[in-house]
Amino acid sequence: MRAVSSEPHITADAVADAVRAEIGAISLQSVYDALSVLVTEGLIRRIQPAGSPARFEDRVGDNHHHLICRVCGRVVDVDCSVGKAPCLTAHDDNGYQIDEAEVAYWGRCPDCQGKSKVRATRGTVRLTAPAKASVVKKPDTTGTRRSRQRTQKRIARNK
Repeated sequence: MRAVSSEPHITADAVADAVRAEIGAISLQSVYDALSVLVTEGLIRRIQPAGSPARFEDRVGDNHHHLICRVCGRVVDVDCSVGKAPCLTAHDDNGYQIDEAEVAYWGRCPDCQGKSKVRATRGTVRLTAPAKASVVKKPDTTGTRRSRQRTQKRIARNK
C-alpha cells in the first residue's frame, strides 16, 4: 500500500521494485495477489490505459479521470469536467446497473511537446525534430492489442 501511495499510477513491476528495496525478496505473483486484494477491498484503484500495463493509485474517494501522454505514457489525474456531460450517462443501459463511467484524455504531455513531434504513417511511428505541429494519427485498423503494444515499443526505442 505504501508503494502505491508513494507513486501515483504505479505499475505492478514498480511496486515489486519498491517492496524489494524495502523488505528484500518478493515474487511478482505475490505483488499481483496483494494488489488484487487491495483493489477488491476498494483501498486502491486499478486503471489500464490502452496499450499500457495496469497501473494502480490510492485516489479512490472521488470520481476523477486521467490524462495520458501518447509519447511517454505519463499518466496524471484530472478532476471531472464541470457542466453537462451527456456522454457519461448511457442512452440505453441494456439492463446493466451502471456504477462507473471511465474517461481517458489522450495527447502529449508538456515535456514531450517540447522534445518531438510524433507522426504516424502506415502503422509506423517516427519521431522528428521539435515542432509545434499537432499529432497526426491514423486510425488503428488492426484493432489488436499486440499491434498497439508494438507501436508503444517503437516509440520507446526512438526516444
